[in-house]
Amino acid sequence: MTAALRNANNITVRHFMNTEQHHIHTPLTDEAARSLRAGDEVRITGVIYTARDAAHKKLWELLDAGLPLPFDLTGQIIYYTGPTPAPPGRPIGSCGPTTSYRMDKYTPRLLENGLRGVIGKGRRGQEVIDALKKHTGVYFAAEGGCGALLANYVTSCQVVAFPELGTEAVHRLEVADFPVSVFCDCTGGIYSPYL
Repeated sequence: MTAALRNANNITVRHFMNTEQHHIHTPLTDEAARSLRAGDEVRITGVIYTARDAAHKKLWELLDAGLPLPFDLTGQIIYYTGPTPAPPGRPIGSCGPTTSYRMDKYTPRLLENGLRGVIGKGRRGQEVIDALKKHTGVYFAAEGGCGALLANYVTSCQVVAFPELGTEAVHRLEVADFPVSVFCDCTGGIYSPYL
């Protein structure tokens, strides 16, 4: 059962009592992105990349300079996290999401260059919502405060760019059934559990 209304910006805001569950594999295709709706529960399997504020700034600078990025953005998902060091016998430490709005100024340009999805927590600005619609992107939300639990879905972790940033370096994560929800879909729909 779905309740939907339009807010002042003419954006569909949905409250879901029953959501669909999806299993997707990366890279994220346009077809897969179009199949997702705000409120859907999703399990992601494949490769995702981490990047926080400092890494986004460096990616932006590379684009400005016309230099190649450290990984191909096409169809990729970036997770806004800075994982803690791995304990013995584990691929990664805690890897909870950081607040997404700090990446709002960078996200539209990355989507324009092929990025297909982002994972974080919290609301996004209108410019990001518009860019998700324009470039068939999806904003996924991971549960805040559950970094140790989310680490259980990561099977490998490797620094691939900007090692000087420490935990904020870009990491290549292999994940299996990583749990997220669709917060903003590519039609402009926004999930809100508080309507």
